[in-house]
Amino acid sequence: MTTVSSRIPDLAVLADASRELEHAPASRAVAWANERFGDSMVLAASFQDCVLIDLAVQVVPDLEVVFLDTGYHFAETLWYVDQVRRRYDLNLNVVTPAAEVTLDDRWQYDTDGCCAARKVEPLERALRGKQAWLSGLRRSETAARANAPIVSWDIRNGLVKVNPLATWTDLDVQGYVRDRDLPVHPLAERGYVSIGCWPCTVPIDAGADPRDGRWAGSDKTECGLHG
Repeated sequence: MTTVSSRIPDLAVLADASRELEHAPASRAVAWANERFGDSMVLAASFQDCVLIDLAVQVVPDLEVVFLDTGYHFAETLWYVDQVRRRYDLNLNVVTPAAEVTLDDRWQYDTDGCCAARKVEPLERALRGKQAWLSGLRRSETAARANAPIVSWDIRNGLVKVNPLATWTDLDVQGYVRDRDLPVHPLAERGYVSIGCWPCTVPIDAGADPRDGRWAGSDKTECGLHG
């Protein structure tokens, strides 16, 4: 049986690739990953927007896209997922939490545990047997993401992680959405800048830190998917 440790690639090679892709178009990072991993690669999307999906399917039209249906998404998010799915005829894999957590109310007293059960564990299942995954993570989103590489080894999940949009700013995203005439999440114009599950997401005032709308009133800024 192959262990995770025996499958770890040469980390220097990954670091070199990350440096080479630092100033390349984001589509090149997708192409780099596809050339190496092909069908063993997936894209995990939160569907806050569809920028990475639009970019990636231009390179790999049948790319598997994973959506983590936590059971607590806004109705508008589910409508948006369906809109994007139909627009791109997505190869969409909807992953849900384990049956035993489907009806719990852990979000009221243990947000970390809720995220672990409804996001982290389902993603681990979705990535099982894969060699790489694409993420829409961007350095400008939080201080914890400020040094995120384009390519790295995901220790927890035991595969290569590629962040094609890591260097993009909010203005880059807005410009791409406009230039490509992409569908926009229905809540975006109602003050919801960072959109997650409804119990833990609130609208914010213009100019506020986008992450102020997530887990408001606590010091939590990450759900655990990115370390």
